[in-house]
Parts: sequence; structure tokens; C-alpha cells
Amino acid sequence: MRSGNRRGTVIGVWLALVACILSSPLAHAAADANDDTVVPVPVPVPAAAPAAAHPMPPAPPHRTSPYRQVKMTENAKNYYVAAWGVDKLKVSYTSSGNLIRFSYRVADPQRAKALGDRQATPYMMGQRSHALLQVPVMDKVGQLRQSGTPLAGQEYWMVFSNKGNLVRPGDRVNVMIGTFRADGLMVE
Repeated sequence: MRSGNRRGTVIGVWLALVACILSSPLAHAAADANDDTVVPVPVPVPAAAPAAAHPMPPAPPHRTSPYRQVKMTENAKNYYVAAWGVDKLKVSYTSSGNLIRFSYRVADPQRAKALGDRQATPYMMGQRSHALLQVPVMDKVGQLRQSGTPLAGQEYWMVFSNKGNLVRPGDRVNVMIGTFRADGLMVE
């Protein structure tokens, strides 16, 4: 039974091919040259497969922002040096994703005292997720941050717990340490 269906399909394909050749402009030109009359033969063409009931809609085009992402503007850098005595503010995502590191370099130790104050509790807030991250406290080590009297030219850091990966690379965060506040820092 199957070979009969296959044979019928092959014959139908051959007949369709012959009909295409006979209806081509070259066949008509050859017929006109010989003055023979060509009679087209109707050929049954197999029906096309039915279309899907619910076709997939086309994917929307990828939209990008017309604005260039800048980690920190020059005015912001100048502000942090003048107001707080720190520069090179950096927020980086650790490889495990469980911690986010905030680091800064001290330019003016007198103004940067607020960042190293042990009494001030540091927080990091994710602007996208609105998650409030804290510096974890270890039993024998204490807070995972550098504190004390800052020295000019030294880089200091602190890490924030990011359980659940609420803050991701590319997100903007706000860092708050006592009265110090740095807004819109990009996580690298």
C-alpha cells in the first residue's frame, strides 16, 4: 500500500515538472518556431500542508537606549573629591555574586573620616530591585569593611551581602554610610 502512495507521489511530481517545462517561455518560443500547436495538459498538483493554527508573532525589534551609559560624570567625580575627600568610587560584582564590593580612594583624609567611622552603618540600595544590602558581620572578624583613620592615597573597601542576586552587573546602586551618600553608581 505504501509503495502505491509513493509511486503516485513520484508520478505527480514528474507531471508537475513536465507542466512547468511546457509552460515556460522557452517551450512557447520553440513551439512558435516549429509552428506546432502545444496543448497544455492539466496536471493535478498535491495540496500544500495546512498552515499552523496559531502562527508565532514576529519578535519585536531589540530596542536600545539612545543615551550612552556613563559610569560617573566628571562633575560627580569633582563633587565627591570636594565634598567627601574621596575619588575612584567603584562598585564591583564578585564572581560568586553573593557579595558586592564598594571601593574608594582617599584624597583628603579629613573629609573622608565619615566613610571610615565604625559607628556609621553602611547600606547599599539597588535602584532597580529596591533591595537594601548590608555589610555582613562575621563572628571572629566583625564587619567585612575597612574602617579607622583614613590615609591619603590609600584605597579602602567594604563588601555587601547580595544573597539571592538581587543586584546584578549593570544595575545602578546608592551607597549610604552615615551622612555620606553616593547615588547612581554602576555595578561592574
